[in-house]
Amino acid sequence: MKKLIAGVILLCMLGSCGNKKTKIDPFASITQEVDSIRQQADSIHGDELPEEPQPIQADESFDDFIYNFASDDALQRQRVKFPLPYYKGDEKSNIEEKHWKHDNLFTKQHYYTLLFDKEEDMDLVGDTSLTSVQVEWIFVKTRMMKRYYFERIKGAWILEAINLRPIGKSDNENFVEFFGRFATDSIFQSQRVREPLAFVTSDPDDDFSILETSLDLNQWFAFKPELPSERLSNINYGQRNDDNSTTKILALKGIGNGFSNILYFCRKAGEWELCKFEDTSI
Repeated sequence: MKKLIAGVILLCMLGSCGNKKTKIDPFASITQEVDSIRQQADSIHGDELPEEPQPIQADESFDDFIYNFASDDALQRQRVKFPLPYYKGDEKSNIEEKHWKHDNLFTKQHYYTLLFDKEEDMDLVGDTSLTSVQVEWIFVKTRMMKRYYFERIKGAWILEAINLRPIGKSDNENFVEFFGRFATDSIFQSQRVREPLAFVTSDPDDDFSILETSLDLNQWFAFKPELPSERLSNINYGQRNDDNSTTKILALKGIGNGFSNILYFCRKAGEWELCKFEDTSI
């Protein structure tokens, strides 16, 4: 009888040990994670996991990224969040991937333009810590602005929305309206160039030196660049563009050709005038 009882106790102990052993599963946490991911994926894309864009070297600098984005159709489609929200005034629609058409932005031009209110803001160009940037088209004649919203998500720049809206009104002479006339009307332009005009350029005898001098009106017309008259591009890195600012800086930057001109405008008695011209093209 004692032997029988001892046998039963031993069997229970073995059963108990066996039960404890089955609870120790080294893959349990991994299995739970996989199951959780699958459940999330099923609710989004059925049996497929959502694909996230992988950062590339160009993502380090927004300027490098946006050139690649505008030039490479495959990359562009990977970096647009579909369906893409498109706002036109108060109306919202969505652009599906099948209806998306490749957008060259400003890469088909010889140069693009940037707008700043003050010189310090120009240091934002090339900042690798940025996480939010807007690319803008400013349509001079219609006074509309088309803005592309980019966010850096997990190291990769993504286009998340587009917004088309009227340009805000100013209590003083509107800069866009002024510039549209300045670029196309030579008589008006001659009235809005300060004399003498401050001029900064590269020293032709020394590539590392800068010359600071001045131009008269005739010299301005001889040296001035071709000015955009229909639309201006802008990359908003975080600089403030205030309609009521007393200064505006329009930078003209060449695309792969070394062209670099900067026009400095000042508001005098409520009206804009060109007060400084810089040509450091190489």
